[in-house]
Amino acid sequence: MSDRSIAVDARDLSKRYRNVWALNECSFQLPANQIVALVGANGAGKSTLLSIIAGLLPATSGALLVNGRPVLKGRAEDGGGVGGRVAILAQDKPLYRDFSAADMLRFGRCTNRVWDQRRALSWLERFDVPLRRRCGKLSGGQQAQVALTIALARRPEFLVLDEPLAPLDPLARHEFLAAVMETAAEDGTSVLFSSHVITELERVADYLVVLACGRVQVAGDVEDLVASHQVLTGPAAGTGAVGAQFDVVHAQKGLAQAHLLVRRRTAAARPPEGWQAHPVTLEELMLAYLREPEASALPGPEPLAASAATGVTS
Repeated sequence: MSDRSIAVDARDLSKRYRNVWALNECSFQLPANQIVALVGANGAGKSTLLSIIAGLLPATSGALLVNGRPVLKGRAEDGGGVGGRVAILAQDKPLYRDFSAADMLRFGRCTNRVWDQRRALSWLERFDVPLRRRCGKLSGGQQAQVALTIALARRPEFLVLDEPLAPLDPLARHEFLAAVMETAAEDGTSVLFSSHVITELERVADYLVVLACGRVQVAGDVEDLVASHQVLTGPAAGTGAVGAQFDVVHAQKGLAQAHLLVRRRTAAARPPEGWQAHPVTLEELMLAYLREPEASALPGPEPLAASAATGVTS
């Protein structure tokens, strides 16, 4: 990826809580103007990573660029912080329960240097959110739309979503994701989206990052990842023959037959005689890697987007 196509560039990014490493030497690049899905088991380090990118938490060590600017101790190197360019929305939505939706918009307008009131009102009207009703009396879907509206009214270059779908019903999830996709397409906003709702991520994600035990396990364009993986079905006694052209990510073996999720080493790789190949879904791919934390699918190393990037230290 070229410098202009990179939204987040991290090198050996680490975070330690006393004797526990929540992140351990994570190196990755996230593409700009795309929706990136962040997946991992509980405790993998997802929320820690999102908080560091959003400028809410300092890293212990490593180098980090957000939108091309080095970040030190959770703040941009120029001293202006990253808040004006990065907006974060977490599962516990940042709303005051006794404030009305209109009060929240006034609060947002007074506390942000960049604020688009017309956009905020338009979004709330579109989703039938009553402006005068207290946030604590709104439905879960309406609260999510208010929180998203506040984030989008700041006109962020980068939007971080940390498990925002968990409390929503299917219709509210659909409407929320539609709003995110529309904004990303219209404004060119880069989005980093963490969620356990894998089927929803499959619908919207352009790029995938999987964290395992504080390290990046998988990173790549969704279409490329799906194209380079297959499910092979064949005789359980002949699994050894598969290893010549494929890396086995996850295996399910019965007495007579085996199902292997594999990654092709070359585009020309073909299954051995007696084996059948089937396309893999993004959900199958993600679950296979989550079950096998030692497996990995990573792009080759590239230099940081800014040669003068400064290390992050606590």
